[in-house]
Amino acid sequence: MTPTTRTAAEGTDLLIDLERWRTGEPHDRDQVARRLDAVFGSYGFCLVTGHQVPAELLRELRALAREFFALPEPVKAGYRAERGGSGWSTDYPNAQGGPADLRETFSFRDGGATGSAVLDERRVQRWPSQVPRLAELAEEYLRSMRRLSDELLTVCAHALGAPADHFTALRRDPTHVGGLKWYPSLRRLGTTTPGGYRHAPHTDLGALTVLDREHGLGGLQLHSAEGGWVDAPFVPGTLAVNVGQLLARWTGDRWPACLHRVAPPPAAAPEEDLLSLLYASGADQDALIEAFAPPVGRTDYPPVRWSEYLRSHFAAAR
Repeated sequence: MTPTTRTAAEGTDLLIDLERWRTGEPHDRDQVARRLDAVFGSYGFCLVTGHQVPAELLRELRALAREFFALPEPVKAGYRAERGGSGWSTDYPNAQGGPADLRETFSFRDGGATGSAVLDERRVQRWPSQVPRLAELAEEYLRSMRRLSDELLTVCAHALGAPADHFTALRRDPTHVGGLKWYPSLRRLGTTTPGGYRHAPHTDLGALTVLDREHGLGGLQLHSAEGGWVDAPFVPGTLAVNVGQLLARWTGDRWPACLHRVAPPPAAAPEEDLLSLLYASGADQDALIEAFAPPVGRTDYPPVRWSEYLRSHFAAAR
């Protein structure tokens, strides 16, 4: 399958300016919140500017990620993640029965203690000694992205007419994870199975996913009921944000979970490889998720504990 050439919208149509949210007058804040409500309602996706995540941090972390993925595979295998744990992963099965995803991931996390000795043990992080600064920068990245996600959720609460801490009050120690995602070039992969993706169509599990990505032909694509699959807009210096399943449920489906994929490696650019920095966050394990009922929401979901939702999701996946 070749990537589509259509784009969801002009990038500027999907911009959320957090600097205007922080420093503007009350009517400016209202306008930012209304804009977020509109773009999340249409796409479950936006581009964020004024995010205050240091550009140098993102550049350095990306460079260290490339150092890690350039290591020989037997070395990377020494940091292989167990099921549900942190570390290096590859050969991802396709939930729809297609070929495995064409990507490698190194995941890292903090917080979100489950209270289960078995599950929490899997969260113990092993950092590659071959890339000694990776741990320091990854932890700084988690802190920066946690701040950004909490600020975005404050804007979300304002957009829904809720108290500022409606979401963040249930994120004292949230589940959250960082990921370095490498999409190798076609030249590196050799032949690929028809129908394979760099990342097959999916929605994310948590509240918000924040992505710092590289632009390419085999890049991020979004799905909408009206337009089908379209290329996600790319604006340098912005961060992409997806609505996940948790926030979709929390808002009673006012904002849909963003269905997205990463297109196959392009035959037109056999040397193209891409590397994305990802941050996904949820809620506290014991958080009671109570959906916004109509008319704010569209679906009147019953309350559910975040830990119960996670367990049911992973049970279904198994």
